[in-house]
Amino acid sequence: MSTTITSPATARPRPAMETPVYEWKALPWRAIERRVFKLQKRIFQASRRGDTKAVHRLERLLMRSWSARCLAVRRATQDNRGKHTAGVDGIKSLTPPQRLVLVHDLRLSEKPHPVRRVWIPKPGKAEKRPLGIPTMRDRAAQTLVRLALEPEWEAKFEPNSYGFRPGRSVHDAIEALFTAVRYTAKYVLDADIAGCFDNIDHTALLRKLDTFPALRRVIRGWLKAGVWDGVDFKPTASGTPQGGALSPLLANVALHGLETHLRQSFKSHFWKDGREYNSWRPTVVRYADDFVALHPDPQVIGHVQRLAAEWLATVGLELKPEKTQVRHTLGGPGLPAAGFDFLGFTVRQFPKSRHRSGTMGGVGARAERCLGFKTLITPSKQAQAKHFRAMTEVIRRKRAAPQVAVIEELNPIIVGWANFYSTVVSAEVFNRMDWKLWVPLWRWSVRRHPTKGHRWVKDRYWPATGRYKWTFRDHRSRATLIRHTSVHIRRHIKVKGDASPYDGNLLYWARRLREHPELPRRISALLKRQGGRCARCGLNFRDGDLMEVDHITPKYLGGIDAYANWQLLHGHCHDAKTAGDGSLARRCP
Repeated sequence: MSTTITSPATARPRPAMETPVYEWKALPWRAIERRVFKLQKRIFQASRRGDTKAVHRLERLLMRSWSARCLAVRRATQDNRGKHTAGVDGIKSLTPPQRLVLVHDLRLSEKPHPVRRVWIPKPGKAEKRPLGIPTMRDRAAQTLVRLALEPEWEAKFEPNSYGFRPGRSVHDAIEALFTAVRYTAKYVLDADIAGCFDNIDHTALLRKLDTFPALRRVIRGWLKAGVWDGVDFKPTASGTPQGGALSPLLANVALHGLETHLRQSFKSHFWKDGREYNSWRPTVVRYADDFVALHPDPQVIGHVQRLAAEWLATVGLELKPEKTQVRHTLGGPGLPAAGFDFLGFTVRQFPKSRHRSGTMGGVGARAERCLGFKTLITPSKQAQAKHFRAMTEVIRRKRAAPQVAVIEELNPIIVGWANFYSTVVSAEVFNRMDWKLWVPLWRWSVRRHPTKGHRWVKDRYWPATGRYKWTFRDHRSRATLIRHTSVHIRRHIKVKGDASPYDGNLLYWARRLREHPELPRRISALLKRQGGRCARCGLNFRDGDLMEVDHITPKYLGGIDAYANWQLLHGHCHDAKTAGDGSLARRCP
């Protein structure tokens, strides 16, 4: 009897294919990841030595391989959790058999679908940001192309580019800024590119991408596919839609070369007063579409702004005037305002006395030179205000909830924010946040018992624990509100300038991953205990992998919530383990 299988991504009949050798959960994922990574490593090495012919040959080999298609489908349909938004085809999730069908049918030669426009609010602003959601098939195809293109461009990208790149983060960009201004007061061009994702010129982008013709046609098709905004269809003459798997990489490709152009426009050394000086070139640090340029001479900063505007015009972009300004790290009479904000941090130098000033080291203690200022990086005022609003919003929503519910919702917000800013000078800010949070929490406590006195409320909700006389703690469950000051301040070590996760140095990247400041303490401890490897498949965790904590003995079989019963797994490994130990069947009778 003849049967047909309907592809979930295209919803049209297809001939029945042979019974697959594996089920989705039984695929040899360890071997699949190893094969793909070996090809990516070879692409990276060929790109670094400038062998374009080998790069294109290996990219074609990777995109045709069954292993890469499996990995692309898994990342697009299984690992990408919490973002189940349908494209124009209405499909937002696939079953395991449907994933196998998509692996079998995935081809880059098919005509792409338009993206679906979704508007999301910008944090702290009234305006909204447009997202373009591709169909499930296009997400998998874009992920497949990214698996091939990313190693090539990781070997080319400039050292001070940190946004949307594996193994690099906001904290690396901030450390680069600290290194640039630690010993010298400088002028700063704080620039922002207007509508970067929406205005990139397609012709300039494809020319810069410089890939082989077949892949160029595929990427041009995605760029020109158009957008459905409600019932209105709009063609896309420029830009890369935010929300696609390939868009961040394409945006970085479009902006690649800005740092090199700005630096090479100036001499590497110059003469002044009969002496030769080095590093006349400005320091440029870029994170996605935000970048800063630093130099001690204001004329150089003015020239950098003109050069940046001219270079951006070649790719269809321009600087946003209201967000582009010149400032000074130290300030003073006749100088621009002191300090600047970048990526939620404030970078500023403060005049200090001799005994509280920064020093520049030398040979021996006597060679140290007093700088007369101290460079401090702190959480920006906007970031503090946004965090406080988020906490007070939780307290407002939970005004009728029990105390333990308030604590359970506030603790992740507090720990996440404090971990993010734990790499800079945040001790005073953390202490201030704890005091500010006391006010709405005290009002919450008093409001619940209008007939009780303040002493009774204090004993009921704010008992003394340890060295603290006031602790927001539930008297039944013993759940305790975490303080910002309980998060330790620790210095972040900047990533090496030319290092990449595709260079094969797995030990270096595993160590950096477990020491990342945004990583929760429990996951960091488990990573250290497991040597940076998944407890089920044995592969090293890499930047961007979905990591989940699993109970070795399920709780319904008597397992406890303790480190002895926890292990860290990939998201897909956790799915397979949960299906095998009966936890899923128990939760879904």
